[in-house]
Amino acid sequence: MMKIPRIANPFYLTASLLLALGSTAQAAKPLQYEDVFNLEFVSDPQPDSKGEQIVFVRNWMDKQTDRRRMTLWLSSADGKTQQALTDKDINASSPRWAPDYKRLAFISNGQIHVKWLDSGRTSQLGQLTQGPANLSWSPDGKWLAFTMFTPKQVKAPVSLPGKPEKADWAKAAIYIDNKQYRADGAGYLKAGYQHIYIMPADGGSAIQLTEGDFNHAGAISWTKDSKAIYFSANRHADWQSKPLNSELFQLTLAERKLTQLTDRNGPDARPQLSPNGKLIAYVGFDDRKLAHQANRLYVMNADGSNIRNLTEDLDRAIDDFQWLPNSKALYISYDSEGKGILAEQALSGKRSIITEDLGGGSYGRPYSGGQFAAADNGLIAYTQMNTQTPAELAVIHKRNKQTLTSLNADLLFANDIGEVEEFWYSSSVDQRKLQGWIIYPPQFDASKKYPLILEIHGGPHTAYGPHFAMELQLMAAQGYVVLYTNPRGSTSYGEDFANLIHHNYPSQDFNDLMDGVDAVIAKGFINEKELFVTGGSGGGALTAWIVGHTDRFAAAVSVKPVINWFSFVLNADMYSYFSQYWFPAMPWENPQHYLKYSPISYVGNVKTPTMLMTGEADHRTPISETEQFYQALQLRGIDTAMVRIPEASHSIYSRPSNLMAKTAYILYWFEKYRQKTAD
Repeated sequence: MMKIPRIANPFYLTASLLLALGSTAQAAKPLQYEDVFNLEFVSDPQPDSKGEQIVFVRNWMDKQTDRRRMTLWLSSADGKTQQALTDKDINASSPRWAPDYKRLAFISNGQIHVKWLDSGRTSQLGQLTQGPANLSWSPDGKWLAFTMFTPKQVKAPVSLPGKPEKADWAKAAIYIDNKQYRADGAGYLKAGYQHIYIMPADGGSAIQLTEGDFNHAGAISWTKDSKAIYFSANRHADWQSKPLNSELFQLTLAERKLTQLTDRNGPDARPQLSPNGKLIAYVGFDDRKLAHQANRLYVMNADGSNIRNLTEDLDRAIDDFQWLPNSKALYISYDSEGKGILAEQALSGKRSIITEDLGGGSYGRPYSGGQFAAADNGLIAYTQMNTQTPAELAVIHKRNKQTLTSLNADLLFANDIGEVEEFWYSSSVDQRKLQGWIIYPPQFDASKKYPLILEIHGGPHTAYGPHFAMELQLMAAQGYVVLYTNPRGSTSYGEDFANLIHHNYPSQDFNDLMDGVDAVIAKGFINEKELFVTGGSGGGALTAWIVGHTDRFAAAVSVKPVINWFSFVLNADMYSYFSQYWFPAMPWENPQHYLKYSPISYVGNVKTPTMLMTGEADHRTPISETEQFYQALQLRGIDTAMVRIPEASHSIYSRPSNLMAKTAYILYWFEKYRQKTAD
């Protein structure tokens, strides 16, 4: 195994040096928009089996290309020695150790590469025609399994006669007859399906294992003898109409024998064979057609018998899991009350929490999340996050916790980050306890009066938590108190709480948000004439709903909203899902229901100056939704503006400059009406 040079940890060296200079350096300043490009964070940590070394992805922002870039780094388990494994000009991700821990497979520029750690040499394996995903080594180290889109040749049903040679005719018409024909972030989909492949680990051609007009995506698990794989797929004849109904399968490599292991109405996903080869763990749920249904952790025998639900009593959605070496327990991760939890779940049912600071992935807004992986010696590497910094690499071993990186030491030293306070308040609807967080502007003085921004999360079945949020910190840096909460409908509080808005959205979640605003105002430092509201996606829909139900806000910015549920269901990329799980009937069967919960129905009440913002390539909440509300407000003579983000999908912040632009336009709109209020 390659020995890491005994060099000082560059992350801590930077932090120590900066702290040493503190007496002579200038005072920290509030965050600036361009600081977006200084953000870095850790993802996908992977320790070796002995828990001696950890490879991880170091994410950084490339100012020249306006893209998030990824570099592989290697750290010792104590964090004292660290080094880059790939150059910055190589965008590398998905590092996976070989069974002998002498090689490392990863994906770069749409190809699979292997790095030999003893020599430091790297080689591309084969030449793939499409981008791979879900890398998985066979236990004998001879094969790499992965998923890959496989195009399917489809002949157009019409061909036009009479075209002269070298004539310049219009591009051919595009014929579409698939139910799922476009996807946010991908645009209009090419004909084809996701299939599973294997490739020799020493290089060679990719071999397709699965067949049929079905998608095979997600984690791949091998049998101990490397002769078969386990995976999840929806291979039902009606899979396009019932998108959640996936099953678990075993496929032998030599005979291509396909065996279905599960059979229920609902998703079964991410199979993982136990170290002793006797059990399979997986996640899923019985589909009840609810808007939010939490993944449970199941275990069954390797042949599909004796299925047991290990987490029915937990009432939280299981995000990820990994077997312990003894095959008697699993590590699991889930969110609870906004926090990322890592716990040990025994097959006997006993459960114990290991840590509550798992987080990462989202750096623009304070969404929950996080990743972990464990070594055979019990060391757990994970992405650690708090309100003051994006995700760092941390380890837990024998219940001792240590943070190994400090990627944002320079950013934190140079800038004054707003303090974040958690608080709980009661809903005026039913006295439920609700959770929220306040971000205070730098140099906050409780004797002064501040403007307030209510920022609402999307989903709506997601959750905010005590996590770093660049967009919200930029708002606080401009002198605003920022409030974010988890109203009813949010996840991490149990299925019942999330489903209070089932077929009932927006509704009392509006009251929950207003109660949060009132709770902060009661603290005495808010100027009630300078209240502002914004939110994205589901939060954008709630923002549009709010201005149709109250005029207490001086201005509003609705980002990538749903305005009209009737048109949304018939335009969104996931229309097969939304129409079945979010509504009691199809739009034409119950138009009254769709209109009752549509912000467009209340546009006649709007008095609040309202800006709308959406990406022009957004297929999740198409920009036509924004245009409807904008034009309605224009017809009514309400102050309004529309900001269109060229080429942006639903994930506006995927380009760092777009994150800057989003926040800058929101604050421009609010500052405009702060001045009017002051007058």
